[in-house]
Amino acid sequence: VQLQASGGGLVEAGASLRLSCVASGRTSSSYSMAWFRQAPGKEREFVAASSGWRGFSTIYADSVKGRFTISRDGAKNTVFLEMNPLKPEDSAVYYCAFRLSGLGSRHEVDYSSWGQGTLVTVSS
Repeated sequence: VQLQASGGGLVEAGASLRLSCVASGRTSSSYSMAWFRQAPGKEREFVAASSGWRGFSTIYADSVKGRFTISRDGAKNTVFLEMNPLKPEDSAVYYCAFRLSGLGSRHEVDYSSWGQGTLVTVSS
């Protein structure tokens, strides 16, 4: 599975952005996709995941809960991350990840495919 992420950019604090990630290749009827991010000098961290097992469910990192929303278009194998309002501490390279299992996970090791990353910069 190949992933292509897009939608990053430079915005001011309080603004919004919408990231997209398209999966191509052999997916399945139920799969999970997630977003992670990595700020300069920091380790990559979990942001949000969508689970495709037995319907659609989501999990979020505490730092983004209530501000970010993950959603998906199953017909287009695309996952979105709506971010609003953005804070300077949200600045990072955002990566999308794919897991063949339908269960969402907070752990990088559970994902088998990764996108190239899209840069989000939030100015104060």
